[in-house]
Amino acid sequence: MRKIKITIRVLALLVFGLFFHYVLPQHDVVKLTSTEIIRTDFSPYNRIFYAQADSGGVEQPTRDLRLINTQKQKTFLLGFIPRDASSVMVYRNEDTGWIWPPYFKFDSSDLQAEAANLAKGDEWAVITHYGWRIRWASIYPNAVGVRTVSGPDVNVIPWFNIFFFIFLAAGLLFIRAMWRQFRQRTVDPLLDTAGHHVDEVQAEVAERKGRMSRWLGTWKKKDNPQPPPE
Repeated sequence: MRKIKITIRVLALLVFGLFFHYVLPQHDVVKLTSTEIIRTDFSPYNRIFYAQADSGGVEQPTRDLRLINTQKQKTFLLGFIPRDASSVMVYRNEDTGWIWPPYFKFDSSDLQAEAANLAKGDEWAVITHYGWRIRWASIYPNAVGVRTVSGPDVNVIPWFNIFFFIFLAAGLLFIRAMWRQFRQRTVDPLLDTAGHHVDEVQAEVAERKGRMSRWLGTWKKKDNPQPPPE
């Protein structure tokens, strides 16, 4: 039973970890190389990983998809330590609108123009995005912002994620304290009262069984009278 509980907790942590890793913003130091627009047919396997059509447009099974091609600087420890290596990375550029995740992005056209302008030069930039790059399923992370930086060795501190997890931990501790207080004031007294009632019922049942046994014992004595002494 203990192993089952541990397995459930590990799976729950894994699911929540993957969820937050997908939706929380990430920052990549990149050099923009080009931009393009491709016609995309969504499949049932990757449709969930895409946002929506541009705000004001009609959602279709096939639509144009804006892409930003970059040369990404590789890092250690989730982006805190840069490496002397790079690799290609492709980002999509879609409006999120008012739906999930709540980035409220409505300026994908402006972002595409800014990315195309940066691709003409030799500047390094930081792309803020969410999502994953899964090549075999044609899934791209969604870029939500871009800004220029001094070079590839810049360190980007994810302040939003840090404060998010601080507030999340504080909220969980607050909910845990409220639950413990509610349990001590409401749940535990109810359980104690229910336990007392169960004990009283069990005692009453045992007493009735004892009375019945004694009454049956008296009839056994009448049915089997002792022989008179000789």
